[in-house]
This record gives sequence, structure tokens and C-alpha cells, in this order.
Amino acid sequence: MSRSDARGSRGSSRGWQVATWAVALALGVFGLAMFGGGVYLMTLGGSWYYGLAGAGSVLSAVLLMMQRRSALYLFAVIWSLTVVWALWEVGLDWWGLVPRLVAMTVILLLILTLSPALRRPA
Repeated sequence: MSRSDARGSRGSSRGWQVATWAVALALGVFGLAMFGGGVYLMTLGGSWYYGLAGAGSVLSAVLLMMQRRSALYLFAVIWSLTVVWALWEVGLDWWGLVPRLVAMTVILLLILTLSPALRRPA
């Protein structure tokens, strides 16, 4: 491998790292907002979903910053439980499902896109 090839692969790795950090930061902010609103909703006697999903999203963001593959697995569980919760809450009403699933699905797709850069457990 020539020196320019080595530098190119390092630059590519750096690009993945920056993208991973950007998604992790956005997910962390999103998760904190969801967690805060969810805790408030819980105090009013409302759904626990937002607080729990927000806490899981923050944990997933931390794992993503550490470039751990477990961030993907955790968020996939959160997304799956979100689908179950959304179906339980509104049934098969398309317009009721859209606001409950779109953001979480976009985040899952972003994390899946980053999955080649995430480290597998030892």
C-alpha cells in the first residue's frame, strides 16, 4: 500500500467518525428532549413511552459516540418497541402512525448507515 493509499483510508475513517459523532450528538439532544418531556408527561399520569424511549435514545447516543455496535442493537430494540407501542395506541390508522414512527425510523436508518464504522464487541 502506498503512502497516499494509507492517508486516503485514514481520511475515510475520519469521515465515518465525524458522521458517527454528528448522528450521536443529534440523537443525544433528541433523546434528552424526549426524556424531559416524557418525565413531565409521567408526572401528569400520561404514557411512560416517551421517558423510557428518551432514556434509551440517550444511552444509544453515548454508545454511538463510543462507536459501539451495541448502539445499533439497542436502538433497534427501541424502534421495535416503538412500533408495538404505536400500533397499540392508534391501531392501523396510517395518519396516527406517521408522527409516532417517522422520526425513530429515520434515526434507525442513519444508525444502520453508520454500522460499518461501529466496532463489534471483543
